[in-house]
Amino acid sequence: MTNDPRCRLNPPDYSRLEIVNLTPENGISGFEEAMALAKSVAGRRFEEYMLVSWYDRDRNFESPAGAAECEHAVAGYILYGLTHGAKLKVDVEDGRFVFFFIPVEW
Repeated sequence: MTNDPRCRLNPPDYSRLEIVNLTPENGISGFEEAMALAKSVAGRRFEEYMLVSWYDRDRNFESPAGAAECEHAVAGYILYGLTHGAKLKVDVEDGRFVFFFIPVEW
């Protein structure tokens, strides 16, 4: 076990980003539909944006993969999004699909 502060079991600090929780009435068919929905939310919030991390519970896949350096720490995709400036978290169907976005400023 390392002394790295990221390895503590503290809950993630979402205080610096907006969280949008979506539960469409007819449900989501899969990842592509959830991503399109999340991007439409980001497009309404930011003139330009970049997706920095995401999670797909159906396939148990996250991007970037393996970003967490500690067992039992915050999930890698969450840690990556928060430490890379995410300003928006879009959570589709209570954690089934989760997306972190940053605004792009020129």
